[in-house]
Amino acid sequence: MHASTVIGPVPFSSSSWQPGAGLVGNADAARRVGEPANGEAAGRAAEDATQGKVAEAEAPQKSNGERLSQEELRQLDQLKTIDREVRQHELAHQVAGGQYTGAVSYQFERGPDGQRYAVAGEVPIDYGPVPGDPRATIGKMQQVISAALAPADPSPKDHQIAAQARQHLLTATLELAQQASARHSAERPEPNTSEATASSQASGSGTLESSKISLSNYDIIARAAIGSGTSTGKLSGKA
Repeated sequence: MHASTVIGPVPFSSSSWQPGAGLVGNADAARRVGEPANGEAAGRAAEDATQGKVAEAEAPQKSNGERLSQEELRQLDQLKTIDREVRQHELAHQVAGGQYTGAVSYQFERGPDGQRYAVAGEVPIDYGPVPGDPRATIGKMQQVISAALAPADPSPKDHQIAAQARQHLLTATLELAQQASARHSAERPEPNTSEATASSQASGSGTLESSKISLSNYDIIARAAIGSGTSTGKLSGKA
């Protein structure tokens, strides 16, 4: 018998495939050992499945695990927006107020997802004047005004505190001006009292001499009138 010569690769069937052999177009064998027929497509499918599971896990849910309705989702978005704005508002007060502000306190509302969201807040602030120190009061009130109006949308209460601080600022400014005026007056040099007295005495002496001269003239005129025999009624009134 003559042996037949086979030229080319030996074709493998699915039944005769052994691990480690060449896998030329043998998709069935590839799937049996876990190799994807199309790696890219399979990768995308796996990624999509993973993302879907993550999105489902991250989707807002009620405390009992139920998914939120569309209305509840809108309410939740609104609460998140309010919470963010309230916290930004109070933080602006606190940062600008510095040492004159206290700790922030919030009012919370529980959302449909069971979480608490800030819907209102307040920051205590000391806006009273500094007793006996108008200069310190001016600096303090300027900072209080800045703190009250620091948020982008100051509330009516914020404007009220700013107005009261402005009143304290005006009062302190006037008080400081009065103190400066009094200090300036105290530093002004006193006039020389001896020179003023001498000047007053000299002026008084001149007045007396002038009076004597005038009386003397009237007396001379009166005497002359008497000597001539004329009326002296009016002159006696002057003498």
